[in-house]
Amino acid sequence: MQKQYDVIIAGGGLAGLTLSIQLKKANPNISILIMEYRDTIAPIAAHKVGESTVELATHYFREVLELKDYLEEFELPKHGLRFFFNDGSKEELSNRVELGPRLKLPVPSHQLDRGTFENFLEKHTKTFGTEFMLGARVKDVIFSSEGHEVVYNHDGEEKRLKAKWVVDATSRFSLLKRKLKFEKKAPHDVNAVWYRVKGVVDIDEWSDNEKWKTFLAPKLRYLSTVHLIDKGYWLWIIPLGSKNTSIGIVADQDIHPFDTINTYEKAVAWIKKNEPQAYKHVCPPENELLDFRILRHFAHDSERIYSSERWAVTGEAGVFLDPFYSPGSDFISLNNTWLSDLILRDISGEDITVRAQIYEQTHLRWFESWLPIYQDKYKLMGSSQIMVMKIFWDWAIYWSVPCLLFTNKGFTDLKVLKELFVSEDSIGRKFQMLNKRMQDLFLEWLPYENKVFENKYIDPLDLGYLKQFQQGIENQHSTKELLDRVKSNVKMLEQVAAEVFRLVSNEVKGTPIDMKVNPYTITLNGTVDTTSENALPVDDSIAMDVAKMWFYKTELV
Repeated sequence: MQKQYDVIIAGGGLAGLTLSIQLKKANPNISILIMEYRDTIAPIAAHKVGESTVELATHYFREVLELKDYLEEFELPKHGLRFFFNDGSKEELSNRVELGPRLKLPVPSHQLDRGTFENFLEKHTKTFGTEFMLGARVKDVIFSSEGHEVVYNHDGEEKRLKAKWVVDATSRFSLLKRKLKFEKKAPHDVNAVWYRVKGVVDIDEWSDNEKWKTFLAPKLRYLSTVHLIDKGYWLWIIPLGSKNTSIGIVADQDIHPFDTINTYEKAVAWIKKNEPQAYKHVCPPENELLDFRILRHFAHDSERIYSSERWAVTGEAGVFLDPFYSPGSDFISLNNTWLSDLILRDISGEDITVRAQIYEQTHLRWFESWLPIYQDKYKLMGSSQIMVMKIFWDWAIYWSVPCLLFTNKGFTDLKVLKELFVSEDSIGRKFQMLNKRMQDLFLEWLPYENKVFENKYIDPLDLGYLKQFQQGIENQHSTKELLDRVKSNVKMLEQVAAEVFRLVSNEVKGTPIDMKVNPYTITLNGTVDTTSENALPVDDSIAMDVAKMWFYKTELV
């Protein structure tokens, strides 16, 4: 091994491996060393959580890293996210309100067996010339403008190597966070436990209802990331390419305390009580488990991400929010895209001071703006009407802006970032304000909404605007076209927000179903702007779409 590298990556998991491939594909001459503390290949059973990908990360893996062929041959295709809500008994899956796509989604995604995938990525990055050191635990980094010195233990000895750049990909060990003291708590107290069971768990086999079983093509439910949800929790069922199945409980600490699920015995008792039908299918004897893992208060923030002094963090060494919409790989994709751009520019001799500051602020603000999607929202999970509206809203904002920006390289285009996020009245700031208003509305609505629904199927692609957003993710645009598309999408989101509010306010407060609404003022607990020039009239097309996810009957007044 050489004595000084361009980049040393501490941590050989998903974040560090994908970063190395991204860098090598862009510049094969960059010298990279990955230092991984485990001393064997990654276990096929679940050493880590995070098997389910969604559209942004899928584009990163398939198109940016060019792993499409591998994913299609060795990992399972994914048929979207699928949700089943409380029907009062949770004894018969076909009786529960079901939300998910009936047909294949236009933009693909995958279920990843993390052990298999990471072992492949290790071999793959080595083909580009990346060096990989197993059994190396990084202890410290001594920073210097002449080259940082990495202090590590290997083969029972303390050793040192130098690198121009040092990247912390040590996951929750968070080497640089602890050293430089930029830890920051996230106000989202949710815990998780998960395990792998041998063999296939196909939820179509849970019911004898033939009409329900044949409503979707064979195996489409099986290939979904399944969420069984009720107040304060969701239970996941995820198929893996190894023909095994991942099972997990994610629960709000205030509603389902960690000490009620933190052993397998307790988790089984909890599932038997809260998901009695699932208990019959996903709780084998403990000696048949492939593994069992726990993670307490998993959400965490950070005060720093990137430095022009040639250090950075990526993956869970930086920030992590919540697995509900499978965003973990999305954050890695964004993180690595900003970071690889900085490293490549720096290696080529460019001054990255301004870019490092912009990328870091954009990253941290994005985390902050995404927090309201999850914070305090587990208490909504017992209401199927609120959750259907919320899930469709959350998908709309995800597909319409961040996915579109990512696939069009907008997050590293300073003109795009300046136009969208710099000024106080920028479209990006409006987007964040609009989302916050909607997330607050869902919480305000909860005291009024307690009806239990059953026997309904809700398909996101039945809604024209959602289908348009999803289909448009991978369309390529010039910078001007991209900005115009984002602005157009936000205007559509404003109409959706206004229409959702009309229905909710009519049901709760008896206000006119056709009143004008300024979407940036919506609230059930105060004054709403219905008269200014910013108040939007009903858009018939959007109103028809939103009505498809409204369970109550509403008449025009």
